[in-house]
Amino acid sequence: MLGNLVQTFTNCFKIPELKSRILFTVMLLAIARLIAFVHVPGLNVEALGKFFDSHAGTGGMLGMYNLFTGEAMSHGAVGALGIMPYISATIILQLLTAVIPTLSKLAREDGGRVKIVQYGRYLTVGLCLVQGGMMALSWENPQTIFQGWNYGDLVLHKDYIWWYRVQTVILLTTGTMLLMWLGEQITDRGIGNGVSLLITIGIIAALPGAVGQLKEMFWPGEGIERTHGLMEAVAMIVMMFLVVGVTVAVTLGQRKIPVQYAQRAVGRKIYAGQSSFMPLRVNYSGVMPVIFAAAILMFPQKLLSMIGARFNLKFFNDLAYLLNYGSIGYLTLYGLMILFFSYFWVATQFNEIQVADDLKKNGGYIPGVRPGQPTSEFLHNTMSRITLAGAIFLTAIAIFPILLGEWLKIPPGVSHFFGGTSLLIIVGVMLDTMRQVEAHLLMRHYDGFLKKGKMRGRF
Repeated sequence: MLGNLVQTFTNCFKIPELKSRILFTVMLLAIARLIAFVHVPGLNVEALGKFFDSHAGTGGMLGMYNLFTGEAMSHGAVGALGIMPYISATIILQLLTAVIPTLSKLAREDGGRVKIVQYGRYLTVGLCLVQGGMMALSWENPQTIFQGWNYGDLVLHKDYIWWYRVQTVILLTTGTMLLMWLGEQITDRGIGNGVSLLITIGIIAALPGAVGQLKEMFWPGEGIERTHGLMEAVAMIVMMFLVVGVTVAVTLGQRKIPVQYAQRAVGRKIYAGQSSFMPLRVNYSGVMPVIFAAAILMFPQKLLSMIGARFNLKFFNDLAYLLNYGSIGYLTLYGLMILFFSYFWVATQFNEIQVADDLKKNGGYIPGVRPGQPTSEFLHNTMSRITLAGAIFLTAIAIFPILLGEWLKIPPGVSHFFGGTSLLIIVGVMLDTMRQVEAHLLMRHYDGFLKKGKMRGRF
């Protein structure tokens, strides 16, 4: 098995186009990582680093946000906003496209998608300016966003406060726009989905820190009592393999709808009827609902907390407390948003009417279902049922590490790699990237990632 994988990766570099795409992707991902280390001028980055080091095991929404930005937040880097404003802009435009007839008509026109993407870039700039301004103000008063802050001033030169504010907003906006451009370039000229890969590489960058926390759990050092025993270590390893296996199975799982094509004549040739199937993926939306829900929930709690503290308003303080990371209110809202975005993604990306029309035009039909409107209704009902199963799975796997941390007192940095958003994003993005690599290999008559040439459930 290992030899086959090595041979497969060797074959990847025998194809000039695939080789150039892989190297291009690696180069842009390396540039994206540099953005997470270039400091914003005027910040006491040493104090910021000490705060995150001392609060590494506390998790919370701040820890999740730092994870999604590839630890750029803890470095006080120009990429501290991450790619989240672009994702938020994409969510807003998709929602508006579904409810505004003008945008919906534009999306169906030739070249309409290009214009909508352009609108998304403009909206990203606007969101970056707002969120960058909020972050600049938060760094001026670190105690409002960093609970337990006792490291003095985070902004070094308060005599030039307006210069600091303007330059910080510009740099943070530039960092996000550069990440957005890198993601689009990877999607167009590289391999895999660029935005998803940027998030994934940022999550993987936190793996060494998670390994360090895992070591402290079982081998804390001389004179320090262990907090977890050997049986817990075995249970965690078994749990990790189980969660990864279930995640892969559900991600690749599909419902095969049989399709029969009638006999047809083209000129003097008569083509016999053929049997095929239409694959409907159980997790059709992939990791996008989880990313969307996490992106939306990152800022409201801190914003409400800042407003409540600034104006001494109990209502906003209560709302902020309700949305605390790990609270019942947060988990409920997080789960409902994942369910909503799972169906929303299917509704916007899977057009059962068009699929039914295409089948009818090509002489195809589903056995036992009449062509046209009945086929469309059948596909709609089938997709709704399997989407419910996929959405429940996404919700469970996203909430699992939060509950795991509460039950077993496992540090968030470790639990995120045993389930939840991080694991789901890594597995989903890696499978999608491998699918694209395998497609290039099979087109050139090379074996894929399995000896038979195909990964089960993919093609």
